[in-house]
Amino acid sequence: MSDLYRATIRFCLIIPLCLTGSTLRAQEKPTRIEVEMVQSDKLKLPAEFQVALYENLVQQLRKKGKFEHVYRDGDRNAAESVHTIVLYSTVKGFKQGSERERQVTTVAGATSIRVHCRFSDTEGHTLLERDIKGKVRFFGGNLKATSDFAKKAASAARGITIPANPKAADRGAILDQPASASML
Repeated sequence: MSDLYRATIRFCLIIPLCLTGSTLRAQEKPTRIEVEMVQSDKLKLPAEFQVALYENLVQQLRKKGKFEHVYRDGDRNAAESVHTIVLYSTVKGFKQGSERERQVTTVAGATSIRVHCRFSDTEGHTLLERDIKGKVRFFGGNLKATSDFAKKAASAARGITIPANPKAADRGAILDQPASASML
């Protein structure tokens, strides 16, 4: 074979590998997350639900979120970190059910909570927005709905990547679309 032919084959094999490497570096997995306090401006949410939402969310992000560090609201170390995303949560819907009705009938008394979650980078560019619901239908206390929500939010956070071009993230943000039927 001629040298020109060999060089052409090497070139054709090496260029796609180089391009693939640059696209992998264009999006990076966040290694840290800061969880802001859960807001419930328009709804009267019982205090125990608001605290349970926040605590379960922090716990599930540590457990299933695949993050090196989970910072709480106001933690000074979060501002100094690179590859950090911030989670803002606002309660949009709440229906407190009855534990007694669930025990007796198993079809009535469901508790549900709907929370709007916005994941953004430290500069405020939105990476993902989604309404996530937490429910308890059959057995368990009413606060179990907060745990269900936290598991789904941690699952959504796992798939987030930080793009190299943050302005592209705002254009391509997924707005209010559930990842799967299990998120609803």
